[in-house]
Amino acid sequence: MTGREDTGPASYARACIEAFLARRSPPDAPRQPPYDSPAACFVSLKRFGELRGCIGTLTPAETDLGREIARNAYGAAFNDPRFPPLAGDELAALTCSVDVLGEPEDCGLDDLHPARYGVIVAAGWRRGVLLPDLPGVDSVDRQVAIALQKAGIDPQGSFDVQRFTVRRYTENDALGTECGADRCPPPGCVVAGDGTPPGELPESRGTAADEGDEPV
Repeated sequence: MTGREDTGPASYARACIEAFLARRSPPDAPRQPPYDSPAACFVSLKRFGELRGCIGTLTPAETDLGREIARNAYGAAFNDPRFPPLAGDELAALTCSVDVLGEPEDCGLDDLHPARYGVIVAAGWRRGVLLPDLPGVDSVDRQVAIALQKAGIDPQGSFDVQRFTVRRYTENDALGTECGADRCPPPGCVVAGDGTPPGELPESRGTAADEGDEPV
């Protein structure tokens, strides 16, 4: 995409997937914000409105967001264990979205807001994550309960809490929308793992992300 008008991170994710399907390396990301700084992200794919793949990271795995998007776009398209690898004839009906995460910060339950902040709950090696602004998740109690259930953490036990912000991008949207704003579009997925290095076609080291608020 270098040298062309930037149409946003979700459009770049789509361009990466098109390149991977053609067995090419992904295009270079624009050399400008937000692509040129490290950031964690989710790449979500839908086909006819239904989830087709989602892979993400909670902390940056690459040196910049451009490479992070390419990495997770590959994982979402080809290494989500719930779906077969994406085929070329699915591309026309595919839509992409990218959620760019702010750095997680320690907080208490009183510091959460389900529309504005995503939540991470952790106890020992168990960790559950929920993105913000999910349909049907309209209270802190509901948000935290879902994250705890996903992680298999006893809600009566001790656990740590972090929050994070999300800027959500759909295709042909270079500005994105900060979650908590009135027009923030619904996300494609809620729980993240590592993706796959761009420019290569190895097996993914990551885990898939679930759509909506269904417990894993």
